[in-house]
Amino acid sequence: MMNRRYPEPSATETDTDIAIVGGGLSGTLTACLLGRAGYRVTLIDRHRVFPQEFRVEKIGRGEIEKLEQLQLLAPLFKVAAPFDDIVNLHRGRILDRTHGQHYGFFYNRLVGAMRAALPETVNFVVGQVTGLRTSAKQQRISILGKDELTARLLVLATGMGDMLHRDLGISHKSIGERRPLAFGFNIRPLQSNRFRHTALRYHGDGDGIDRLDLFPVADATRANLFLFRDPRDSWVRSLHDDPKQALIAAFPSLVDHFGDFEIASRIDSWLTEITLAENCRQDGVVLIGDAYLTSCPATGLGVSRILTDVERLCRTYVPQWMTETAIDHTRIAAYYDDPEKADMDIGSVQMADRHFNLTAKTDVGWRLRRQFHFTRRRILYGIESISPALAAKLHQLKTIRTRSTLRSAVLDSKPAA
Repeated sequence: MMNRRYPEPSATETDTDIAIVGGGLSGTLTACLLGRAGYRVTLIDRHRVFPQEFRVEKIGRGEIEKLEQLQLLAPLFKVAAPFDDIVNLHRGRILDRTHGQHYGFFYNRLVGAMRAALPETVNFVVGQVTGLRTSAKQQRISILGKDELTARLLVLATGMGDMLHRDLGISHKSIGERRPLAFGFNIRPLQSNRFRHTALRYHGDGDGIDRLDLFPVADATRANLFLFRDPRDSWVRSLHDDPKQALIAAFPSLVDHFGDFEIASRIDSWLTEITLAENCRQDGVVLIGDAYLTSCPATGLGVSRILTDVERLCRTYVPQWMTETAIDHTRIAAYYDDPEKADMDIGSVQMADRHFNLTAKTDVGWRLRRQFHFTRRRILYGIESISPALAAKLHQLKTIRTRSTLRSAVLDSKPAA
C-alpha cells in the first residue's frame, strides 16, 4: 500500500470530478445519480460483471418509495418479482398478515440492472485499486496495471472490506455483542406446482432464530434465514447436513402452512459483525453504506440505509462541495452529521439490538417482552378483521411512537467519527 497522505498539488485539473471505488449497489446508485447530475464520474470495480453474492434479496414499500423518488425503479422492475401479501407465523399459528408492495431479487442481478442504467457521463473502469493518496484538493487512485487516476472527491463504497480503509488510517470498531448469521437458498414445491402462499415469514421463539422468510424471486422461491447463533452451533451444523429436516424441526407446521418442499440450490451464508468506521472524517474522501456502518441483515434496513446515504450525499453535499476549491474534513463531517443520515444510522443500530434481544435473550424480562410482542400483534390482527379503520389508527400511533423514540436517540447520541 502507498503512503496515505501527500503534499498539496499545485494543479487543480483532475481526470474526473468524482471517483467511486466499489461497484456494488451503493457505489452504482451513487454513480447513477451523480452522472445524471452532469458530473464527470468514474466508477471502479474489480468485476466487469458483478458476481453472485448473498446479500439483500428483497425490499418493501419504504425502499420502493425511495427508489421511485430517485427515479431508479425501472431497473428493479427488470429483475425482481413483485408480491404484496406476507403470511406471518409464530409457534405454528398465523400471527398476522403484512400487506404492501414488496420485491424479491438476486443481488447480483439487481446490481447488473443498475449498472446497465448508468448514464454516459459515468466512466466504468474494471480494475483493482491498490493505493490511495488523499488531500483537500486532489485524490490519487492507483489501479493495478493502469494509469493513476485523479479526482476531486473520492467515494469509498467498498462494503465491509477494509484494506483500502487501512491505507487511509481508517479503522472499524465493533458495536455490541450481536453477530447475526444469515442463510440464503432456493426451495421448490413437492407434490404441487406451487406453494400455498406467495410469501411467508415464520418468527422464531427466543431460541436464537430470528425468522425464516420465504418469497418469490425471478424463476424461483427464495428462503432467507436469520440467526443470532454461533456458526459452530450444533443446529447450524444440522442445517448444512440436512437442511429440510432442520427447518421442519425449528418451525412447527411449516409444511402444513406453506406446502412440502425440497432444497433446490446451495446454501449460502453470511456472518456479519456490526462495525462503525473511525477516523473517517478526512479531507477529500467519504464513506457510504457498509463502508461506514454495517447493517444487521435481520432488520431489513440495509437498503434503506444505502438509499439514505446515497440521496443525502448526491443531492445535498456533493453539489455544495463541487463549488468549493477544497473539500476538507470539516465539509466531509457535515455529511456524517446530517440529521436524516444520523436518524437512519442510529435507528439501524437500535433495531439490530432489538432483534438480538427478542431473539436471543432468555432472562425473564425479555421472555415477557417477547410474549407481549407477539400477543399484541395477534390482538391487532384480530381487531383488523373486525374494524380495519381502528386497526389502521393503532398502527399509525405505533409508527409515530417509534419515530419519536428514534428522534430522541439522535439528540442524545451520534455515531463516532
